[in-house]
Amino acid sequence: MADNETPQAGRYDILQNAAGEILIIIKYHEGGPENPRLVYDGGDAALLYRSRESAVLLESINDKARSPLKSVDEVLMVEVEGDDVAREYKVPVRVIKSLQALY
Repeated sequence: MADNETPQAGRYDILQNAAGEILIIIKYHEGGPENPRLVYDGGDAALLYRSRESAVLLESINDKARSPLKSVDEVLMVEVEGDDVAREYKVPVRVIKSLQALY
């Protein structure tokens, strides 16, 4: 549904299957996820907390991906290194009033 090519956030893809499940593909990050969660306010950005030391900002989320992303309880995160899947894990989605309030 969306992809992004900004230097700060890196590249990501958001995909949805016929059952409505959402998959987000990001580049591989060192260190495994610890109690990860995706914080989203329904706008054009979401924040993936991977661990205390690692967070990924997903910017410029496509309009078509916003409503489906806001309506799911969890997403499947896939981290890729080159052409290989390095890890995958489920992440709960926490919908908040304003992502800007966290900055």
